[in-house]
Amino acid sequence: MKIQKLIPACKDYLWGGNKLKDKYGKQTACDPCAESWELSFHPDGKTMLPGGLTLEEAFTKAELGTNILDFSFFPLLIKFIDAKSNLSVQVHPSDDYALTHENSLGKTEMWYIVEADEGAGIYLGFNRDVTLEEYERAIKKNTLTELLNFYPVKTGECYFIPSGTIHAIGAGCLICEIQQNSNLTYRVYDYGRRDKNGNARELHIDKALLVTDRKKHTLRTLSNNTLGVSKYFNVKKLEVDGSISLNANEKSFNCITCTEGAGRINGIEMNQGDSFFVPAGYGNYILEGRMTTIMTDVRKYYLGIDLGGTFIKGGIVDDHGEIILRDKVPTESEKGADGVVANIIKLCNNLMDKANLSASDLSGVGMGVPGMIDSERGEVVYSNNLNWKDFSIADNVSKALGLPVKIANDANVAALGEAKFGCGKDYRNSVMLTLGTGVGGGMVLDGKLFEGNRSAGAELGHMIVKAGGEQCTCGLRGCLEAYASATALIRDTKRAMLENTQSKMWEISSIDKVTGKTAFDYYDIDETAKKVVDNYIEMLGVGIVSIANMIRPEVVILGGGVCSEGERLIDPLQKILDRNIFAGDKGPEVKIVTAKLENDAGLLGAAALLM
Repeated sequence: MKIQKLIPACKDYLWGGNKLKDKYGKQTACDPCAESWELSFHPDGKTMLPGGLTLEEAFTKAELGTNILDFSFFPLLIKFIDAKSNLSVQVHPSDDYALTHENSLGKTEMWYIVEADEGAGIYLGFNRDVTLEEYERAIKKNTLTELLNFYPVKTGECYFIPSGTIHAIGAGCLICEIQQNSNLTYRVYDYGRRDKNGNARELHIDKALLVTDRKKHTLRTLSNNTLGVSKYFNVKKLEVDGSISLNANEKSFNCITCTEGAGRINGIEMNQGDSFFVPAGYGNYILEGRMTTIMTDVRKYYLGIDLGGTFIKGGIVDDHGEIILRDKVPTESEKGADGVVANIIKLCNNLMDKANLSASDLSGVGMGVPGMIDSERGEVVYSNNLNWKDFSIADNVSKALGLPVKIANDANVAALGEAKFGCGKDYRNSVMLTLGTGVGGGMVLDGKLFEGNRSAGAELGHMIVKAGGEQCTCGLRGCLEAYASATALIRDTKRAMLENTQSKMWEISSIDKVTGKTAFDYYDIDETAKKVVDNYIEMLGVGIVSIANMIRPEVVILGGGVCSEGERLIDPLQKILDRNIFAGDKGPEVKIVTAKLENDAGLLGAAALLM
C-alpha cells in the first residue's frame, strides 16, 4: 500500500485545446487534448498506474475505503477540461431518471476554475423561472443562452452543478471537474457544430426537456476551504506554503490534484497537473512546497440539531466531525410541539438547500433535546424547558424529511461530541460535566454513549455529595449541582461578601454584579474570595472522585464558563482526584481536562448519534 501517481485517460473532443499537454504535462497523442480523466474507473477511460495496471485493478476494497462499500460502483470521476471553444449547452439527468431510462447513473458535478482567459465564463442555470413552452421555443429559435445565467469566471472560483441544472463551459476556461462516475449527457444546443466527419452532433432535446430544472438558479457557496459536497465526493482546496499534514483514514482514499505551483507529496515530486492516489488507511502524509491542490475523498453527511429553549442550532456534519454549514432559527416553544417541529424541519431544509444536498445525500438526523428522553423510542418523556410530555419528536421529524432520526438528552449529546471529536477523542471511556446554570453530565463507556434504563441515567449533577446540604432545584438536598454549578458559585460569592463587608470583592460596587468569575478574579488578593473558590473546588472534587471511583474513566472533561479559569481550576482538582481516588497511583490514571468544542459540542454530538 503506497501513494501512487496517476496516469490519466485523455480525450480529443473537437472543442478542446492543448494546454493540458503544453502546460500541465499530459503525455498523450490526443490532438486536441480536451480532457484528461485523472481519477476514473469508468469504462470509457480508466486511470492507469505506472506499473501498467489500471487503478481499478490495482487497489483492494480496503484501500478504497469503507465509505465506498455503500456503493455498487466507484462513485466519482475527476478530470481536467480545457475549453478552447464553447462546450455544448447541456444537462445531466438525476439518478432516478437515468437508472430508469438509461441503465446508467445521473450526474452531479462541480467545477473548480484552474485558469480562465480574459472575459471567459460559464453558463449555469436559468436567470428566471421559465415554462416548458418558453424553454422549448428558445431551443428552436437558438436563443436559449438568453435565458441562462452567464458568469464571468476567474482562477480559484468554484461552481456546483446539481443534476438537472442546465449549463455550459465557455471558451477560455480550464477547469478541474469532480463529478459522479457517469458519462451521460443530454445536449440541448451546440452552436450548429459538426463533428470531425462533418456530421451534425446529436442533440437530446426531448430527454433534456423532461429532466431540466426550470426554476431560477441561485449560486450556493460553502465556507472555509470546502468547495463541494455530495454523497459521491467531498472536495477541499488546500493552499500549501511550506508544509501541511493530512491523514487518509480507513473510511476513504484521498486524491490530491495539483492545480498550480509545485511541491512534494511524502517526498515524491508533484507538479502542476499531477494527481496522486493515497490509499484509505494510509495514515499521515505530508504535502510540502508552494502549490494549490484539490483534495477529494468520499464522506458521509449528517444533520446535527441542538434544540435549545431559545434557538434551534443545526449543521451539516461529515464523518470527520467537520461542520460543513451551520445555521439557527428561533425555537418558538410557545407554538407548542408541532410548531417547534415545523421550525426544525425548516432549518433542516434550509441547510440542505444551502449545501446543495438532498435527503438522499444524508445518512440521517441526530438531535440533542433537553429533558428526560427515551432514545430508543425517539420520545421526549418530559421536558420542563419546552413544556412537553410524551412527545414522539423523532417520528415526526423522520416522516417530514424522509430520513432516520435519533435523539438523546442534550447533556449526553454534548458529552458524545467531546468524546468523539473533542478532547476525549483519544479515549474509550470519558465522563463530561458541564458546569453552567446547573450541572449536566454524560458518559461514554467503551466508545458508546451510556444513557441508562430508558435513557434516564447519567444525571451526574444530582449525585449527593453532602447529605442534608444545600437545596437543589430537583427538590433534594446536597446534590453536586447545588455546589458545583455556576449558580452555586455566584450564590456562595454573594453570601461571603455579605458576611464580610471588608472583602476586596466589594470593589465591583454592587452585589448584583457578581458573576462566576468574581471570586476567581480576587483569589490572590482576598481571603474571602480564596475561601469561596477553595470550597467550590473541594465540593466539585468530591463529585469527580466519586465518579472516578465508580467508573474509572480515562478522562473527566469539564465544560462551562468556569472552565475559562484553566489551570487555576484544573490543577487543584487533579490533586484532589489523585489523592483520593481508590488505590491511588496503583490504579490507572484519570485525567481532568477542559472541553474544547464549546458551543459546537451539542451539534457534533447530535450528528454522532448516527455514526
